[in-house]
Amino acid sequence: MKKNKKKIYVAGAGGMLGEAIYNTFKKKYELSLIDKVKSEKWIKKLNFNNQRYEQDVKQFNPDYLFHIGALTDLEYCEKNRKEAYLTNYKSVKTASKICLDLNIPLIFISTAGIFDGKKNIYTENDLPNPISYYAKTKFLSEIYIQRKMKKYFIIRPGWMMGGGLAKDKKFINIIMKQILAGKKELFVVNDKFGTPTYTYDLAKNLQILIEKNKYGLFHMVCEGLTSRLEVCKTIIKYLKLNNKIKITEVDSNFFKKKYFAKRPLSERLINFKLNKIKLNFMRSWEKSLKEYLKKSFI
Repeated sequence: MKKNKKKIYVAGAGGMLGEAIYNTFKKKYELSLIDKVKSEKWIKKLNFNNQRYEQDVKQFNPDYLFHIGALTDLEYCEKNRKEAYLTNYKSVKTASKICLDLNIPLIFISTAGIFDGKKNIYTENDLPNPISYYAKTKFLSEIYIQRKMKKYFIIRPGWMMGGGLAKDKKFINIIMKQILAGKKELFVVNDKFGTPTYTYDLAKNLQILIEKNKYGLFHMVCEGLTSRLEVCKTIIKYLKLNNKIKITEVDSNFFKKKYFAKRPLSERLINFKLNKIKLNFMRSWEKSLKEYLKKSFI
């Protein structure tokens, strides 16, 4: 007799990570995915800030609740703090309540930006000290989940990459849009350090954690410490544009009018806990970046 597939409800599935989760989990699991905008045929239009969210999850009766949506634009969060609090923290309280009622695990996506950046690298043992309002909402959610729940997966990714031109709102797409627009000079900061996370690598490693019931808080970044400048140079090199595009190094003050929210100097994470339990399947950031560019831009 064929076993029924386990069920996963994914809230906030319209972004770059939602796409990777859908494509990674759809073969083995029955999925219900929602977002405030119906950007894909596999997404149902429903805002998780809506009162119907709890009813919709309970009606689907999943084995896992992925609460992955958030306002991730740091400047928007600084200017719209009430909305950021509602979306990034209060909705997580609702998701936690749903999981406790159904006795199922909650999967929550946090951020590398939860640290103040005064250290070069961070493990899960380091104490967060968020300096942006966005990061503060994420830290509040982490604290709440850990206090209220026993079965949870809190994942801290690094600089997220994935989703292509349509969904990627992060650094890779900002650079690629300029390249595709024919820019001959790119201005790139030389004072920001981090660890990228490819959405598909995260989704695959998360699936392994879930299936082995390894609950807890985990850093989940690609292997290798890097910088914004090095990532950009790697893109240019891979696209064989070294002789066609000039990279001009600037410090963060160059972009301070546009990117006025405080950002850590270093957001470099180490997958300490994944390594400890021998479940770190994250690839090097160079290998994942190459795959992402090939898949989505070339």
